[in-house]
Amino acid sequence: MTEFSIDGAVDAHVHLMPDRLMRAIREALSDAAGWTFEHPTDRESIEATLAAAGVDRYVALPYAHRPGVAADLNAWVCERARESERTIPFATVHAGDDDVGGIVELAFGRGTRGLKFQLPVQGFAADDPRLDPAYEVAASQDAPVLLHAGTAPMFEDDPNVGVDRFRSFRESFPELRVCAAHMGTYDVEAFLELARHEESVFLDTTFAMSAVATEYMDFDPASVSDRTLVDLSDSIMYGSDYPNIPYPYEAERAHLLGRDLPADVRRDIFARTARRFLGEPVE
Repeated sequence: MTEFSIDGAVDAHVHLMPDRLMRAIREALSDAAGWTFEHPTDRESIEATLAAAGVDRYVALPYAHRPGVAADLNAWVCERARESERTIPFATVHAGDDDVGGIVELAFGRGTRGLKFQLPVQGFAADDPRLDPAYEVAASQDAPVLLHAGTAPMFEDDPNVGVDRFRSFRESFPELRVCAAHMGTYDVEAFLELARHEESVFLDTTFAMSAVATEYMDFDPASVSDRTLVDLSDSIMYGSDYPNIPYPYEAERAHLLGRDLPADVRRDIFARTARRFLGEPVE
């Protein structure tokens, strides 16, 4: 079954950034992995693709690749969000910024709903103490944090990622709702175990649970059982990485939609869990 009919579906992992930055990110990914990208990156085109796939809203994720750019980037994302009821803006900050807490506080004042860190690209770990002011602001706002905390697809030797650094961060900020992107690959079982025991730990399906995950990131989505998806449906949410995926958007959800999952589990994965992560009411 591949028909998509979840009302109010949310894509919890979409990238919305200025064209120049998106081009740089794509060039870096192409150089590192040999991927090519054909999806348009402007907000209107992104939303047209998502809407055609049954997605009503999406989390817009930026990240600051170096110090000094986060404030302007956050302002840009918040401005795009004001143009559309579909966009849920997240903010970012770099650990090397002069006023980490102030940058994040300003972003929340502009309408940010959460924080995003692409740890291996940004070059610091989740438990870097320089990020503490950012987490403190997020906690004061009851806002979530989304982290690229796993080692996939090309960061297995990077000391800034992995479940141990994530656990260290959680020890300091256990109250934060936090999502390990990409199912925490390649430490999937360890991140799933955390989600089983901590209700504020979430995972997103981005890339790892796509129909082409084996080809593009050497991970078999079938290794995550239907039983696991059922048991953790209130902790696992759909995400796509769109538009920075080297395959059609349909491939991102085809594997999940092809599984024989109960209707309420589908509603969780494609809608309700994202709303819980965002701190919104869930019927």
